Amino acid sequence: MRRKFRVVGVGGTFDELHKGHKALLERAFEVGDKVWIGLTTDEFAAKLGKKHKVSPYHVRLDMLRRFLKERGLFHRAEIMPLNDPCGPAATSPEIEAIVVSRETEAGAYKINLHRMKRGLPPIRVIVIDMVPAEDQVPISTTRIKRGEIDRWGRLLIRR
Repeated sequence: MRRKFRVVGVGGTFDELHKGHKALLERAFEVGDKVWIGLTTDEFAAKLGKKHKVSPYHVRLDMLRRFLKERGLFHRAEIMPLNDPCGPAATSPEIEAIVVSRETEAGAYKINLHRMKRGLPPIRVIVIDMVPAEDQVPISTTRIKRGEIDRWGRLLIRR
């Protein structure tokens, strides 16, 4: 089945691989034949100023691989270490689109600025809304690590 784009990029820390991450990844596979997944390295994740401790790269990589295999998507994915906010999306002529969340949308437009400076065409930016938890607040790894919600957005702490 031919999808809209040959190569789509998506990137993230993908810590506590949750329902929001899965929605982002699934959208990338809906629109792309091949999906390049940039997984933040431990060094880059440390620079992002997360409000929680980030699981080691190999743990996040294993979770991501397991998810892709369970969904039958692994053969269409290429997972690569992400050492900066732009990754190969800023330099590769192969990438035609990028899938981002509302939270990271601005970064996609910065990638297009870098591409234009290099004489590359802009990539299509596909934005998905943040996935809400039961309380309608977006699911996030920070909330999961605080014990507020689980990976599916179910409330663990009732207010």
